[in-house]
Amino acid sequence: MSVDTTLRVYATVTGSSAIFTTPAGVDEPLAATSGEDIRQVIVQRAATEARHAASAVELVTSGDHGDHRILVDSDGGIHRAKSAERRTEVPQFAEASEGKEVSTLAQEQEALGVAEALAPEPLPSAPVTRRSFIEDADTSALGRGGRALLAKLGLGPSRAQAERLAAERLVSQHWAGCRTAAVVNGKGGVGKTMTTAMLAAVFARHGGGNVLAWDNNDTRGTLGWRTEQGLYDTTVRDLLPAASDLLAPTAEISDIARFVHHQRVDRYDVLRSNPELLATHQRIEQAEFDTLMSVAARYYRLVFFDSGNDESAERWLRMVDSSYQLVIPTLAAPEPAESAALLLDALRERDDRSRSLADNAVVVVTQAEPTASAAAGRIAAGFRGTVREVARIPFDPALKSGPLRFDNLRRATQNAWLRVAAAVANGF
Repeated sequence: MSVDTTLRVYATVTGSSAIFTTPAGVDEPLAATSGEDIRQVIVQRAATEARHAASAVELVTSGDHGDHRILVDSDGGIHRAKSAERRTEVPQFAEASEGKEVSTLAQEQEALGVAEALAPEPLPSAPVTRRSFIEDADTSALGRGGRALLAKLGLGPSRAQAERLAAERLVSQHWAGCRTAAVVNGKGGVGKTMTTAMLAAVFARHGGGNVLAWDNNDTRGTLGWRTEQGLYDTTVRDLLPAASDLLAPTAEISDIARFVHHQRVDRYDVLRSNPELLATHQRIEQAEFDTLMSVAARYYRLVFFDSGNDESAERWLRMVDSSYQLVIPTLAAPEPAESAALLLDALRERDDRSRSLADNAVVVVTQAEPTASAAAGRIAAGFRGTVREVARIPFDPALKSGPLRFDNLRRATQNAWLRVAAAVANGF
């Protein structure tokens, strides 16, 4: 007769809360915060016990989602619990399991109502195609097998969590060749700089850097004012004379650091314009833009253009012609929304490629004031059906002024920007 030495923890689930019982029989209340799933909270608490024990623990749950048994390892990985045939005796439950005394695993499973779910799969009656021992690595928080088992046991991610995981997977992709997106609206003060910085941050944080936010603005671009300055006080005007050296076969990847400003936490780089110079002193013609684009494509996998307001400028038009995706920000107000709509109309009349960009654009409606939710809804509804995607950004004081930092945003705002980024990724 063998003795089962597996550590067990227990959880009784009621709504978004639970009572968690440690191996020592101590009860702890658990509660899910907004956006969390109580089942995931329980699994992470069990993982903590596994880390303390340096071995997997058996999690026995009961309550709103049924009765289940799974093994949880120290990293939060989920595995099937051992089958009934492998053990013939289990120790008594602690008081935390309501005083039940079960002498065999089969009786315990029957009491929990999970014998059928945990029964071993039957052996195949005929030879089957061999499954490869080598599988694609899944570096997400929970691998494919673990997610499947969670779902089977009713412990899978909530709908919101599943949508977030899907969005993160989209924005963490690496495409062959440099991908570009232009953030455009002919009216000033509608959130172009904010949108550029937030998209660059989301893609860089999830995809591992090599993302550039380019202030393509003749008239006092402010991207440099709302982002960190790097080691060198340089702008696009400094980069142009060095372009041939940066494109030389002997150039090194770190050479670009002299001309861009790295965002230490959000992990993207900024190519600044000079907001202290008049437009006449920093105009960029088509050939110069093409040279700068060659440099950007050499050193970066993603480029987001923060555009100016002059839609007739050569650098503005060349930016549009060089983009895979248009992102059109607007506030929840009639004037910026009308400006965005007029821009879409003009692009559809310009040429076939511009028409395609307009039809596949992503419109971002930002709620600039706490009381503008209804107006934001009306503006968003007015664009639906005219572009590929319309997204809304809730009011967040961290977006109104000061440095643009993704970590400064509220969780709901972060999730909203992640959805925008996923929509943009679909256009790449």
